[in-house]
Amino acid sequence: MDLNDTFDLRHDPRWAALCARDRDADGRFVYSVRTTGVYCRPSCAARRPRPENVRFHATPDEAERAGFRAYRRCHPRRDAARPQAVRFAIGESSLGLVLVAQSDAGLRAVLFGDDAGGLVHDLQAREPDATLAVDAAGMQATLEEVVDCIEAPHLSLDRPLDLRGTPFQIRVWRALREVPTGTTVSYGELARRLGAAGSARAIAAACAANPLAVVVPCHRVVAADGAISGYRWGVARKRALLQREARA
Repeated sequence: MDLNDTFDLRHDPRWAALCARDRDADGRFVYSVRTTGVYCRPSCAARRPRPENVRFHATPDEAERAGFRAYRRCHPRRDAARPQAVRFAIGESSLGLVLVAQSDAGLRAVLFGDDAGGLVHDLQAREPDATLAVDAAGMQATLEEVVDCIEAPHLSLDRPLDLRGTPFQIRVWRALREVPTGTTVSYGELARRLGAAGSARAIAAACAANPLAVVVPCHRVVAADGAISGYRWGVARKRALLQREARA
């Protein structure tokens, strides 16, 4: 699947909301069903789909861009105007400030920066339709876990992710999470692994659009000759992360 494998799906809060037909989740996301070609609101009374056929989408527009049509029985477009809440907090790491944001569905963003104002502006640009709120206390544990992963790359982050992007971008981001710590892969090789040989530039663009620094380790992608370049948050940070992972 493009967005979810079955194991991840069954541990995703959105799947629990779908199974419970949770009306409070309406407007936060919609889900599509590959076998029927339609998308629904979480509270839809239709028979529960098989998890391997389900994909989650932030908005009805996103579902329709992916080729699905609204299910007439539950009218999922009526929830489109409801903004999604995204909470965030900013902390310090040895590689600069870090902003961590999450929705009810999972971790939404991990961004590096040099000043708090710039980080908030970056998040606003990435989340133009969300309701953003600072939640230093509520996000403290998540922020600490992310910083721990930056400082000690052998640690893993076991939290749900709320990935938002095109189907191709999400395929790339999920593939990046399969690249082992301490190793690298070229843009071309990653394209071949995805069955998209010749799409190295598209792979690079997906890496540049990655909203989850370190958690989705786009820093492990290098040029064909092994050169370290092209990192959204600066080559110096990319080099530092790779050096730490090589020692881990």
